[in-house]
Amino acid sequence: MATARALAIMAIFLLVALSTSHIASSLRPSLGVCRASGYLPGKSGNCEKSNDPDCCEDGKRYPQFHCSPPVTASTKAVLTLNSFEKGKDGGGPSECDNAYHSDEEMVVALSTGWFKNMGRCGHSIKINANGKSVYAKVVDECDSVYGCDQDHNYEPPCANNIVDASPAVWNALGLDQNVGMEGITWSDGDN
Repeated sequence: MATARALAIMAIFLLVALSTSHIASSLRPSLGVCRASGYLPGKSGNCEKSNDPDCCEDGKRYPQFHCSPPVTASTKAVLTLNSFEKGKDGGGPSECDNAYHSDEEMVVALSTGWFKNMGRCGHSIKINANGKSVYAKVVDECDSVYGCDQDHNYEPPCANNIVDASPAVWNALGLDQNVGMEGITWSDGDN
């Protein structure tokens, strides 16, 4: 009888330890894992269609991310195309300087986790693609938490691995803007 009781207590202890370990591991984004923190219900609206953005759909659920993968010397990301000009698909003025930027400027917006609550504002990042490298200035956040509203051009939240770049960045890298998405690597710049 004592053996059965000891085994039952040991099994309960093991279950508690395993569930605690699983919870703790899901809270450690530094291990390279960044999971959705929730889902935003879609709401369609007047979505400016320059640069062919994804526009929110009523009733669709969009993942939200407060984190991004760790930044390394060669961080993998998806380069997307965005106009930072007034009235274009970028929505309102840039978060860092409350200004609009010409499509001729080498500027980017980073996913929420990489944006670091404005911590990368004004800093350059180095983008590598198509055998070329360019530097671009961080001027905005590609919001990975909120979207589907006027402030976000009725576009869904960004994925957690986005470098949203001006047409000038795409041109400098020799990329086809009609594609609109390209696998890249980036790192914090040094110029």
